[in-house]
Amino acid sequence: MATLIGMVILALVLPTWAGITYVGLLRARQKSAGLLPSAYLRLRRSPAQKAAWVAVFACLLGGALHLYGLSYLPFLFPEDACWFNAGRKITPDSSSALPVSLVCGGEEIVPWWVNPGLLVLAVVAVGATVAAIALRRR
Repeated sequence: MATLIGMVILALVLPTWAGITYVGLLRARQKSAGLLPSAYLRLRRSPAQKAAWVAVFACLLGGALHLYGLSYLPFLFPEDACWFNAGRKITPDSSSALPVSLVCGGEEIVPWWVNPGLLVLAVVAVGATVAAIALRRR
């Protein structure tokens, strides 16, 4: 679990942070050189843009969570999925990608919070998208 969190940090958080820092440094450099008009720097994000960013962030988190859930599923060797996740070398009873499920020997292997998390992030993404469209048209 700790390695997964580390991988998420390395794959998503650090490049995002580096990109934001790089853009901030470029803007500061352009401002000091007089390349950016002062009106451009005073622009604030509208509520529609904020809602759109929330929707994008929820979609990215939902995709990462779904990939995490899919890491439990069998792909090439079904018996290995139960071996690695449940400690038993048996063929899975059933598996599905949505809702994310892997049943080995009558026991659900995928953590209980994966599917509710996907549902919450999907509702947030759809709600924020609808809000962004409604705020933009207003």
